[in-house]
Amino acid sequence: MKANRLFPNLNPDFNVPKSPDQILPSDAISRISRLEVQARKIVEGFLSGQHRSPYFGQSIEFVQHREYAPGDDIRHVDWKVWSKTDKYYIKQFEEETNLRTTLLVDASESMQFGSGELTKYDYSCSIAACLTYLLLRQQDAVSLSVFDEEIRLRAPSRSRHNHLGTILSVLAEEHAAKKTSMYKLLRTVADEKNERGMVVVISDLFVPVEDLFKGLRMLKKRGHEVLLFHILDDQELDFEYSGTTRFEGLEDAGELTCDPKSLRDGYRAAMDSFLDEIRRRCSRNMIDYQTIRTSEPLDAVLRHYMNHRVGLRGTSR
Repeated sequence: MKANRLFPNLNPDFNVPKSPDQILPSDAISRISRLEVQARKIVEGFLSGQHRSPYFGQSIEFVQHREYAPGDDIRHVDWKVWSKTDKYYIKQFEEETNLRTTLLVDASESMQFGSGELTKYDYSCSIAACLTYLLLRQQDAVSLSVFDEEIRLRAPSRSRHNHLGTILSVLAEEHAAKKTSMYKLLRTVADEKNERGMVVVISDLFVPVEDLFKGLRMLKKRGHEVLLFHILDDQELDFEYSGTTRFEGLEDAGELTCDPKSLRDGYRAAMDSFLDEIRRRCSRNMIDYQTIRTSEPLDAVLRHYMNHRVGLRGTSR
């Protein structure tokens, strides 16, 4: 029997079907195609709109100049310096290890909520697809885990361009939607990732705060950089419902029928308090945090990631 290379956590005795329709249903294939087109369009558009392209994934990096010596490769001569000094200097470079990034996408039941066209999980998949395309374009290695109470599916760490298809296939799969066990997930990632890298958590963070930061601190102690993308629907932030409404809680939260207007001020105050606590703790633990609305353009997410990445390289010198 051949192991299913696309989904390595499945039973190794699983028979790999011969036709694409058997590997994934047609709606999943369509979803993969949409995600790929979207990622390519957004990332390429974002990069082309930059005044200076941030090619942070190069395999070599400039360090300093030294005077030219016979036998040196003239391709490394800095002609700009020569034009100013009338002397020949060679650019020296050092090898730079490409970054390893782990994407963690929350697929718990609360992530299935959406007041607009996209659920929080749909939006999170788009973020993961765009980041994957960007990372692979820069020859960085990227892996993916989709989780709720446990890791449901995963894609291994690869830097090949065709790895995008594997990532998108995992995102397109249907996942069991249960509660979130964030500490269990982060502990697993910390134990598995022996090499330092970047861990990007994409979640609505409806989890016990103590468990969340216990896991995040573990990743930081192991030397990982951590980015936290806090995905929330507009209605979760604004609570602009009107008229008598029945709210059905996700993840066994029960039901409530009420007039939303009478709860709006209290709800917003509680949400603001929750967000402030997350921000405070992230700042204290040197974790990069961003609240993101599902109505927000994805290029804003990419910009935040790129700014962090460039800043990371600057502080490492």
